[in-house]
Amino acid sequence: MALTSTTITSWKLQEIVAHSSNVSSLVLGKSSGRLLATGGEDCRVNIWAVSKPNCIMSLTGHTSPVESIQFNSSEERVVAGSQSGSLRLWDLEAAKILRTLMGHKASICSLDFHPMGEYLASGSVDSSIKLWDVRRKGCVFRYKGHTQAVCCLAFSPDGKWLASASDDSTVKLWDLIAGKMITEFTSHTSAVNVVQFHPNEYLLASGSADRTVKLWDLEKFNMIGSSEGETGVVRSILFNPDGSCLYSGSENTLRVFGWEPDRCFDVLHVGWGKVSDLAISNNQMIAVSYSQNNVSWYVVDLNQVKKSGSVIQGLIEDKPIPAPTSAMGATLRRNYERPTTSYTRQESPSSEDEKEDRESSAEITNPEDYKEIFQPHSHARNAKAGVMGDDEALAQIRKGHDTMCVMLTSRYKNLDTVRFVWASGDVKTSLDSAVSMNDLSIVVDILNIINLKPSLWKLDLCTSILPQIEELLQSKYESYVQTGCMSLKLILKRFWPLISDTLTAPPSVGVDITREERLKCKACYKQLKNLSNVVKNRAEQVGRHGSTFKELQLLMALLDY
Repeated sequence: MALTSTTITSWKLQEIVAHSSNVSSLVLGKSSGRLLATGGEDCRVNIWAVSKPNCIMSLTGHTSPVESIQFNSSEERVVAGSQSGSLRLWDLEAAKILRTLMGHKASICSLDFHPMGEYLASGSVDSSIKLWDVRRKGCVFRYKGHTQAVCCLAFSPDGKWLASASDDSTVKLWDLIAGKMITEFTSHTSAVNVVQFHPNEYLLASGSADRTVKLWDLEKFNMIGSSEGETGVVRSILFNPDGSCLYSGSENTLRVFGWEPDRCFDVLHVGWGKVSDLAISNNQMIAVSYSQNNVSWYVVDLNQVKKSGSVIQGLIEDKPIPAPTSAMGATLRRNYERPTTSYTRQESPSSEDEKEDRESSAEITNPEDYKEIFQPHSHARNAKAGVMGDDEALAQIRKGHDTMCVMLTSRYKNLDTVRFVWASGDVKTSLDSAVSMNDLSIVVDILNIINLKPSLWKLDLCTSILPQIEELLQSKYESYVQTGCMSLKLILKRFWPLISDTLTAPPSVGVDITREERLKCKACYKQLKNLSNVVKNRAEQVGRHGSTFKELQLLMALLDY
């Protein structure tokens, strides 16, 4: 009899005894997907690596159960919040305590690091949110608005916003610069356990005890998607790294969702119980759950999971699926402008800090694993590299480049959308779609094509692109400046005679058939006048583009006549 092979999609990787008493919190490192921090009622924070049976480090100092933990983006720092309301921040690479932060009056139940690494946010059972400057060891702002415990916090990829989820069934969005709430989402009917920003687009996802996952448009501030059919409380959500789909973890079940329109691509029974956190590494999903003092790891092979294509579960109440609103099946919306990372290592604690943290320690319980993970330039790590497998070597090469990969994936997606519109032969609509994406790199790519074939330039294009050219001319990227100069030069040479003649022509007698064109010319003239000041300032500077700006200044002198 022939044997039938069965593809295994998910499996339990390992189970460990994580603490001497009950586990009270845990978190996976999202960059690598291979580090785990656990907090226990024994007041300790223990650090683990996937597939390693023994604890790497044990962090002490808290005097009450550890209720919340979070890694920073580089996974070199970990912060833990306790039941008493205190925060402790450790440097894992240096194996020492960095900061102790006091201020909350009740248990801390949510934490997140700012993308720039210099700030962190904490949410408490007392319903307050605090923003901390870890360099100055102090709270710099307090956000009030929730009426119950703050279950989850998440900074936006550009670091400008903070999203908070609460037991009061709401999701709130806070502007860090203005120091106030931007909006509140109130469609959930029970406690909201988790929120996460889309890696690129202005979208926010939330998961709730009401057994739904909802998606929120952060330009129009409205709900654009809601999943149904969860078998239990939604405890974890995670966007695919390229932003193409959303994973939802509830009791023993993983679901894969798409939006615009709402659809479920796949449902898997995993058997992980009450899953607590999700991460992705090498196209595998790593999931963790805990019960009493045990922690279990699970793996899902994402190569075997449907993330697009045919829908296995239609819209709510079997409503028909509407036609996609764009080539990619989703509304075009803004992308985050990611800040340039300027992470600065925290200075050593002052004498006052040392006195306060004298009871805190970072005990290395497994020196070999510690050196391998937190001191990658050590001899032990270099020796290991010689026998590293291909997959592991590629993973190490990719580590730290996730953000760039996500940005390039988003750029490819946006270009594909513009290409689809371009194929219809409508250059104006293609350019407008590129502008609407709020991504200058896409605008530059389109302009470079149009500049190669000047006959594609029409007066309609000028009104759309001149404000973008103003940004390009002031960009720090030379290629952007060069493209902006070339585009402006072509516009002046091709359209200034038409603009000038139209604006100086005597008024029409009878029906004004040139009114629309005259309005376009007026708009272009106004935009060109604004640009002339930018060109004048740049022409006075020395540098590679100085002569180009001087040439543009001569061409734009005609605007004054």
